[in-house]
Amino acid sequence: MTMQRIILPSRRSVLAAALALPALSRTAAAQPAWPSRPVRIVVPFAAGGATDGSARIVAQKLSELLGQPVVIENRPGAGGTTGADYVAKAAPDGYTFVMASVSNLVLAQGLYSRLPYDPVKDFVPVAPCVMAPIGIAVQSSLGVSTLQEFIALLKANPGRYQYGSAGNGASGHISAVAFLQQTGTQALHVPYRGSGPVFNDLLAGVVHFTADVPGLIKPHHDAGTIRALVMATQERSSLLPDVPTSAEAGLPGYRAYSWFGLFAPANTPMPIVERLAAAVETALTDTTVARRLETDLGLPPMPGYTPARFAAFLQEEIRYWLPIVRASGARLD
Repeated sequence: MTMQRIILPSRRSVLAAALALPALSRTAAAQPAWPSRPVRIVVPFAAGGATDGSARIVAQKLSELLGQPVVIENRPGAGGTTGADYVAKAAPDGYTFVMASVSNLVLAQGLYSRLPYDPVKDFVPVAPCVMAPIGIAVQSSLGVSTLQEFIALLKANPGRYQYGSAGNGASGHISAVAFLQQTGTQALHVPYRGSGPVFNDLLAGVVHFTADVPGLIKPHHDAGTIRALVMATQERSSLLPDVPTSAEAGLPGYRAYSWFGLFAPANTPMPIVERLAAAVETALTDTTVARRLETDLGLPPMPGYTPARFAAFLQEEIRYWLPIVRASGARLD
């Protein structure tokens, strides 16, 4: 039998290590445990939307797991870029994060010639939280019951109808732009500061349609005040099982979705990032949290991501979406 060689440390190295212990202990003692005070998650959209709703569900569980309050602060504006810019410039101390989305970290790169932040360099990916399928919903008073009827209505009245979104460059905005391009139709975009105000005006008849997530569409669709015409996904939504997919509705190439995830300012210490990522993983795999996200909001959780895997996912999303945004010709400056 071959014996493995074991190298013992020299007396000098043992002595050096012993002398270093007090210094290491003092350094560790100087670093306060994180978190030692409330943690803030900035939601870059108005209260009442899907980003806000999912952030509040996750934050409630994170408060329990981290032993400190995790509070939500809404900073809407400019398609989510106002809140993202605020966090990009915040102190990287582990007490300010952003619930960012495909709109302000991916789509914005193709919509603005000059962003006030670099979506890759100015943030540290922590963990994705939910995937957000998107569908088209219209006022019931329009009198259309299928997507093809709606397309025919738009073609017969170019530029007459208006659609609302959570803001310029938000995923709903680009999803609607893609729909109009693929169908050769026209409509006027009306940007808001979140999805909540969009649905208020949709119900009031100020705008005629929107592109948004199932959880926000469902109560009005069920009540008959608005009608969901399509889910731009490969499978039907569990919240809206009567609404056809793009292929079923006769528009197989139409694909639209968003996602929401936590990001920290650049240079946030990785031990903090990794601890928060682990807490998010625990939250998303909690049966109560998962049920609230998927059943109440129609947003499937996205567990199983390390910060490194989330960073790779972000790069994949940039490669997928930027050509689409640029081909759309949509610009916000």
